[in-house]
Amino acid sequence: MSDSTRRDFLAAGLILPAALQAAPEPAAKADLRYRVLGKTGLKVTTVGMGAVLITDPSVVARAADLGVNHFDTARDYQGSNSERVIGPVLKSRRDRVVIATKTGAETRQGVLADLELSLKELQTDYIDILYIPGRKAAAEITDELLEAHRIAKQQGKIRFTGVSTHKGHAEVIPAVVKNPHVDVLESSYNFTMDPSIEALIESARKAGKGVVTMKVMAGGYKNGADAERRRGAMLAALKWVLRNPNVHSTAVSMADTDQLEEDLRAMAEPFSEADRKVLLAQLEHIGPLYCRMCGRCEGACPRGLPVADVLRYLTYADGYGQFAMGRQKFLALPAETRSVRCGDCPSCPVRCPFGVEVAKRLHRAQEIFG
Repeated sequence: MSDSTRRDFLAAGLILPAALQAAPEPAAKADLRYRVLGKTGLKVTTVGMGAVLITDPSVVARAADLGVNHFDTARDYQGSNSERVIGPVLKSRRDRVVIATKTGAETRQGVLADLELSLKELQTDYIDILYIPGRKAAAEITDELLEAHRIAKQQGKIRFTGVSTHKGHAEVIPAVVKNPHVDVLESSYNFTMDPSIEALIESARKAGKGVVTMKVMAGGYKNGADAERRRGAMLAALKWVLRNPNVHSTAVSMADTDQLEEDLRAMAEPFSEADRKVLLAQLEHIGPLYCRMCGRCEGACPRGLPVADVLRYLTYADGYGQFAMGRQKFLALPAETRSVRCGDCPSCPVRCPFGVEVAKRLHRAQEIFG
């Protein structure tokens, strides 16, 4: 794919047909917007707080007091500290917030054990949405995991089952659509992705699934030269996601009150032509850096590297400024994978259709994490 063709292809993803653009919704507290999360019936703010970077309880309190009512966390975020941070704050507000969390456990016993820990950390009797996270294939939504969720629902400890996916959308999302035991889809979704993601997201919404999106900032990358414009790209990226009525809510990282207040603007401000131009410029900047998790490089590395995963860990460090998180994920890889050095290969057979400099980015990840 030539550079000009690639730019045209990516730019196409910035144009959403008028029929798919969300109509203005009634304003609420702090000029917020709400949508109903599929058949769950939960009414959630279109911008939800992703708690991955939360260390300051006052930011959580500020969000809740402004009217944000969707909070997304997980057992392994920041070494499990995120549940511990948001739990005490939301305890007194429990009847007006929706709490989602995740467990990476792959057995029934592990899921139920993690759930007990989450309930304790979050200081609540129930979780609104418990996700089976990071599914890359339909087969990974196992009967054993769904059985754990069935038991938890029967015990009144969770209300709804979710599945999240970073890659493998073409297989995972149809599996979620067909599965009557899954209530909510959480998917990566942003302006850089192949336009085919639009139909997949729409199919989930039409099937009555709640649709929550993540990775909406396309890796961040807001610092460096032209930093002011790049920071504006974060707001534009969120507005681009929210204009799609098939998206019910988002999980957006808000590390401080400045980020919180900027993200809340996205609910009240429509996506504009100026925003589109900002995102086109951002595409040029992140083209060689940001992995879209499209899966086309799966199995392409002769030394068995999970290319997309390693590039995602590097994005945590380089894009979001979260080196510790990226390194934690990298060090969790098998020892034989961590020991691979791309500099030992005479050439790299992995080619990204979006123009990511794969070999260079993998080498950087190995250098800073290894």
